[in-house]
Amino acid sequence: MGSGAAVAPGGSGDTRAPVDPVGSEDFVGRVRSGSYSPTAAPPAAQSTVHSVTHSVGRSAAPSALTQPASQEGILRRQAARESAARTYARALPIVPVRARGMTIEGADGRRYLDCLSGAGTLALGHNHPVVLEAIRKVLDSGAPLHILDLATPVKDAFTTELFSTLPRGLAERARIQFCGPAGTDAVEAALKLVRAATGRDGMLAFTGAYHGMTAGALEVSGGARDVRVARLPYPQDYRCPFGLGGSRGAELSARWTESLLDDTKSGVPAPAGMIVEPVQGEGGVFPAPDAWLRRMRDITEARGIPLIADEVQTGVGRTGAFWAVEHSGVVPDVMVLSKAIGGSLPLAVVIYRDDLDVWPPGAHAGTFRGNQLAMAAGAATLAYVRENGLAERAATLGARMITQLRSLAVAHPCIGEVRGRGLMIGVELVEPEEWGGPGESGGSSGPGGSGGESKPGGSRRPDGSGAPVESVVSGVSAGASGEAGAAGAVEISGTSGVTDRLPTATRPRPPAPQLAAAVQRECLRRGLIVELGGRHSSVVRLLPPLTITDEQAAAVLDRLADALTTAARAHHG
Repeated sequence: MGSGAAVAPGGSGDTRAPVDPVGSEDFVGRVRSGSYSPTAAPPAAQSTVHSVTHSVGRSAAPSALTQPASQEGILRRQAARESAARTYARALPIVPVRARGMTIEGADGRRYLDCLSGAGTLALGHNHPVVLEAIRKVLDSGAPLHILDLATPVKDAFTTELFSTLPRGLAERARIQFCGPAGTDAVEAALKLVRAATGRDGMLAFTGAYHGMTAGALEVSGGARDVRVARLPYPQDYRCPFGLGGSRGAELSARWTESLLDDTKSGVPAPAGMIVEPVQGEGGVFPAPDAWLRRMRDITEARGIPLIADEVQTGVGRTGAFWAVEHSGVVPDVMVLSKAIGGSLPLAVVIYRDDLDVWPPGAHAGTFRGNQLAMAAGAATLAYVRENGLAERAATLGARMITQLRSLAVAHPCIGEVRGRGLMIGVELVEPEEWGGPGESGGSSGPGGSGGESKPGGSRRPDGSGAPVESVVSGVSAGASGEAGAAGAVEISGTSGVTDRLPTATRPRPPAPQLAAAVQRECLRRGLIVELGGRHSSVVRLLPPLTITDEQAAAVLDRLADALTTAARAHHG
């Protein structure tokens, strides 16, 4: 795709990763001098294969990590010893032994561009020099590494830096609770906090949500069963639950929320809080419309319901703003943070408004909530992202990548929709029209079929964006006539004999999880690591580090395009 096809290494036919500037001594010097720019071209002829100690100017000592390893033997022992619950290791059969920036080297000597980034954890990529230097300073200082929740200079520096980045309106009233090292524990803390503060029990959550794997976090996630949670529709275009998408679908989602809360017979009592992801990641990369998120803030605020923003994956510049809620101007009552705030090491916190701070000592605790190395690495990462404008860089580069992927979608009917925000991008893959079953395809069997739009691409617009085609404005439009039902409206005859027309969008095509898995495999063969997500694991996800260069971005798109072409040809025959 684009000019990246001519870049070598990194073209679609080259299995080597493009040279990564973070692997060079010149890069380390430029970081320390403050002259590094993430848009600069990588220096030529520099190897990305450096040991951790070499990257900061020390000689590399021999270790198990620098010795040749048998990839096959390690993978075989992993399969024999580890549980059936392992995930990434199944789809990505590699053994990383070295990494720098966006590049991973496997035990077999192959190099890969990493668009997984520890599921969004590595804002600065692997082993960034400022992170390594921050960790080494703590180690060399003799500071304690484990201190429970005692105050330390390292913790004070981290908290100060974190508070300086928080949305205005929250920072000056904020309290922080350090949790266990995983984001799911911070979600648990947030749920406990709002229940204690309100004296209520139930929660409002959204379809497609993912908040973690512990019991409470699973309750508010999309796959929960038998829980104390009211599930609300999360706005989306391609598979809008109301068949509308766009602002109309989002408006119905907001009205449904208001109805549940205000209808005394809805079966939903006043909840303790609402938890929402500003961009649903695991759910399929769905950015919340800004106007809709503001409506959720207004609805909860008017009814005294604390709003919890889960920024575990969206935070620290990932979406093109330091915190994703800033796109909409929303100030939540509670923010759940993890992943990138630890600078690659485990760290999770809850930030909340001071008037919610009602719980007694020990109400939420954890042995490993005082990780000094993670706090040092986190403070360095937060400062680097802020000082170097990496959030703004993510917005610019992410928009460019999404535009290029949408242009690719025009030539590939198997792409249902390209969506995302900043460097949090998803490509939903779908089956051809003729594969669709009743109620799922864009074929001729239902509304919006052959009478609506039957050209390749189903419900995608000509630009490949996937936004639904709205054929009726509301009720009976000015141009509605006897053909309206075939053109995209469902006719319903009421007991009064009056026919109502409900607007519908052209229906999306069935998800293609097998094709997505094939694309992931083909990407890996081309030296590109990508993640799958979405309801049916049919969304190819891109989560590159914020330090990704223009050349690396071009290589990513080239390899993905080549992998998609190969996988689609084999999948569709």
